[in-house]
Amino acid sequence: MTHQTVGQPGLPDDPCANVVEPTPSCPVEITLAALHGRWTTLVIREFLHGGRTFTELRRALPALSDKVLSDRLAHLTAAGVLDRRRESGWPPRVHYTLTPHGRRLGPVLQALWDWGTEQLPSTETEGAPPTRGASSVI
Repeated sequence: MTHQTVGQPGLPDDPCANVVEPTPSCPVEITLAALHGRWTTLVIREFLHGGRTFTELRRALPALSDKVLSDRLAHLTAAGVLDRRRESGWPPRVHYTLTPHGRRLGPVLQALWDWGTEQLPSTETEGAPPTRGASSVI
């Protein structure tokens, strides 16, 4: 007998989804781990506009500390979301870009944005930009 939620709308029809506790090999847990940490979604948002250097990211997100930015870049690189390329010259510069795998997080962030805006009280969304479409997140 399959799990009662398998085959329901929004849930995968996959035997691997029939688990009784979270596992590190679960695709949803892998995605949540990649997005883990405060500022991570905003860092990814910046990369959806194109490649960036550390300095460009600092300018784009001035309230983000250098330490947290370094941690997020290392985390996203290790998760396969970002490519890190050191450029020659002085001072040395490192250029980061989204991997094809990382670029696929754009629609995921858009879906999270859309879901979240539906949870806001209507007074908070009055006068806000439309919640549908690529311009909401990226």
